[in-house]
Amino acid sequence: MLTKDEGIVIRTVDYGETNKIVTLFTRAGGKVAVFGRGAKKTRSTLASVTQLFTYGSYLFFLGSGLGTMRQGEMIDSFRRLREDLYRTAYASYIVELLDKVTEDQSPDPFLFELLYQCLHYIDEERDPEVIMFIFQTKMLHVAGIRPELNGCSRCGHRDGPFLFSIVEGGLLCERCQRVDPRAWPVADVVVKLLRLFSSFAMNRLGQISLKPETKKALKTILDNYYEEYSGLRMKSKRFLDQLERMDPGTS
Repeated sequence: MLTKDEGIVIRTVDYGETNKIVTLFTRAGGKVAVFGRGAKKTRSTLASVTQLFTYGSYLFFLGSGLGTMRQGEMIDSFRRLREDLYRTAYASYIVELLDKVTEDQSPDPFLFELLYQCLHYIDEERDPEVIMFIFQTKMLHVAGIRPELNGCSRCGHRDGPFLFSIVEGGLLCERCQRVDPRAWPVADVVVKLLRLFSSFAMNRLGQISLKPETKKALKTILDNYYEEYSGLRMKSKRFLDQLERMDPGTS
């Protein structure tokens, strides 16, 4: 079946000396893997439109197995994102997380728009770490491992202050903290941000600036929660952590 759809390149794998297998996350069809014949050749019409992060309009043939890309027209290359190592690293994490969580090819226009907006904001030189936090929070729901953020995960109490418990899968009120001695206190602003990140439309994001201690708290919660419940092992995350250790001031 010959199909035309908008898509964003979320993964590429070299195949032989001149070809690529390209994974697209498309607006209408979800995740699609296609064979790009000659896409590694500099003069190929597919060379530029099969680069990681590229947003384009693609024509491809889908059969029972691997599809075949026929042609593509670039809509946005996210050039500024590519020119900065740190922005590239955050964008790499975002596309890898999407790829890992979405195992099937089910159409999901919401996810396509979320992915586009995240790459667009990073390309616009918004804080890439904040964009990553928002994406991570929203993807918890997609992965089916969303923590309890509306109130205490044990008794349902909705008034803070709260602690965060990895074991209990979300917030704990002070009365219930005995069930998890390793739960740690979480500031009210962090709870509010997690709730906001989980629910708001990405295209409504305004300018947002977070204090270092707020970023650290969000990172601790999200990293530990993903490690406990997702089972994902991601190369892009390891690289991001290495960059942070080399230059903590970049986050």
